[in-house]
Amino acid sequence: MKSDIEIAREINLKPIQEIAQHIGLPTDELMPYGKHKAKVPAQLINANQAANLILVTAITPTKAGIGKTTTSVGLSLGLEKLGKKTVVALREPSLGPCFGMKGGAAGGGYAQVLPMEDINLHFTGDFHAITSAHNMISALLDNYQYQHRNTDRQLKQVLWKRVLDVNDRALRQIVTGLGAIANGVTTESGFDITPASEIMAILCLANNMEDLRSRIERIILGYTFDNQPFTVKDLGVAGAITVLLKDAIHPNLVQTTEHTAAFIHGGPFANIAHGCNSVVATQMALTFGDYVITEAGFGADLGAEKFFNIKCRQAGLQPKATVIVVTSQALKLHGGVPESDISKPNLEGLKNGLANLEKHVTNVQSFGQSVVIGFNQYGFDTEEEMNYMRKWSQEHNATFAINNGFSKGGEGAKELAQAVVDTVENRPSQPLQFTYDLTDDIPTKIEKIAAKIYGAKEVSLGKKATSKLKRIKRLGLEHLPICIAKTQYSFSDNAKQLGVAKDFVFSIEDLVINAGAGFIVVIAGNIMRMPGLPKEPQAKHIDMVNGNIVGLS
Repeated sequence: MKSDIEIAREINLKPIQEIAQHIGLPTDELMPYGKHKAKVPAQLINANQAANLILVTAITPTKAGIGKTTTSVGLSLGLEKLGKKTVVALREPSLGPCFGMKGGAAGGGYAQVLPMEDINLHFTGDFHAITSAHNMISALLDNYQYQHRNTDRQLKQVLWKRVLDVNDRALRQIVTGLGAIANGVTTESGFDITPASEIMAILCLANNMEDLRSRIERIILGYTFDNQPFTVKDLGVAGAITVLLKDAIHPNLVQTTEHTAAFIHGGPFANIAHGCNSVVATQMALTFGDYVITEAGFGADLGAEKFFNIKCRQAGLQPKATVIVVTSQALKLHGGVPESDISKPNLEGLKNGLANLEKHVTNVQSFGQSVVIGFNQYGFDTEEEMNYMRKWSQEHNATFAINNGFSKGGEGAKELAQAVVDTVENRPSQPLQFTYDLTDDIPTKIEKIAAKIYGAKEVSLGKKATSKLKRIKRLGLEHLPICIAKTQYSFSDNAKQLGVAKDFVFSIEDLVINAGAGFIVVIAGNIMRMPGLPKEPQAKHIDMVNGNIVGLS
């Protein structure tokens, strides 16, 4: 089969105006970025409450991959084949993983969003705008410290770091202001990756420009000598930062491999942030689509949990069903089968791995969601294994469907699409049941997620986290939801515990107040908010050959 980029390059893209017309979006409202991309004014949102919102999530990711974005795109194509006006709403890829491990994040095979090269690279500049806005605050804050050095207006503690959309471990901890005093106040600092920026979370959770500015004003940058929070509003620059984001707030319209509509907007990671595309993109899709497919990052314990407990709670969204994506290879890895053997028939290994799927199914059902299990089929999958999976799914009150969207596009995803339609029409999800109440205190919220979603036997708060908890209580912020940052490779905070981790202590190292985004980041284990590059970065394979980009996937 051809590579993703070869398939993408062979698609004859339609003008973006035709894509807009297909979903009834006024073409004179588009803000084109060339022929095949456009921003759509957020003011057009008038969410159709009759539209069907479908979440796509997955089992715990493995080295074998799962294919969640490919499934999201394929499902939207399959629904179009069934005559449903469908829009897919996804996150924007980050340059960090793109040039690091993944090589791209625009779907795969015949289920991609296009133009994939643009989407995977600079796209419409949203990530650059977020990076610039974040670092503008850093520069203005450093200037504030410099101008008020040795006075009672100087801050006792600065929390705000810088960000960059590159995997760069050397920037995790730095010292700024070295040299002469004219270079600024010497300060310990560091960089996070742009998807971990609070500005990214704010952009993705804001309902409109006014809400965006209000959230930016609430960002806590540091603390004064009398232990009062110092915010962007106190710095007096919220207006300037909002101006930098005036275009980034609007969702981006592109097309799929079969010329259906896709909104790509925002890109927080699910292991270190809340892992969902923007609220405005989802609401825009609900305005113009009858079925809307969206996804949440990594496994359901991370992305789906935050999608429900944070995004849906804040935006008032109510999904009609959730698709959990699986592959036989991933199940066998979780079942203890050596990586070298996961493409071979092994029903017992697959059965053992189903414990991981079962935990995710139970978790998603605990939110009141009806579950469809989307099985991404490979040529080596056996009828015996797939029949067992179908029977197992029925026994666990879930619908099973085989998906071949990667190799066959919408035709290959029709079984999955029909399963979703049948679920929505015959047994739609119940009103969302959240894991915790906002009135719970922070330790209780953490304990409920750790016990109910992860399966931990207890939670341990480190010294730093305990100290931060006192500050959260003093500031009256315990009502905020929590966003747990942890490894994506395990239910626990230990990446090596595959399958279903049991009887473990969930260790909390730190608590970070994101008052603008409206949640408390709970940092578990040794998770880092600035990733490093692998031994063999994908950047070594990305190139321009005869005028064409190669190496993206």
